Amino acid sequence: MTTHDRIRCFNTADTYPEQDLSNDLAQAVVAEGTVYLRGQIGQDLDTRENVGVGDVAAQAERAMANIDMLLRECGSRLDEIVKITVYLTDIRFREPVYRVMGRWLKGVHYVSTGLVVSALARPEWLVEIDATAVIPQERRAEAAALRAEASR
Repeated sequence: MTTHDRIRCFNTADTYPEQDLSNDLAQAVVAEGTVYLRGQIGQDLDTRENVGVGDVAAQAERAMANIDMLLRECGSRLDEIVKITVYLTDIRFREPVYRVMGRWLKGVHYVSTGLVVSALARPEWLVEIDATAVIPQERRAEAAALRAEASR
């Protein structure tokens, strides 16, 4: 039995072919009932296609959709998010991004940190949203079975 599950593993050589990188990463890791998500951006996780280039609200929408999908794949849910960190490349993006997040996370009452950074990994990315969630004890076995089935 492993102490954690890695969800949607990939190598950065595939994600960033223009860069000389080769790092083995995962979109999510579940350990002891906690779900740690990789920062999500305006990119389709299946096709790697950028979504909403030039439109921070569209990028935030895709990032939140990715977070929702990854949490479900891990056996968690949006209302089980406990912490979010938001990275913006411009302070003026705060309101449109937080409006999108507010729609997705109405009533959740998570803790949050917001940062303005000079750049993200690609110049077309304007926002990155990083989330941590929990899986309640009473659903952990069910969630682990879901992850095991998906990995087959």
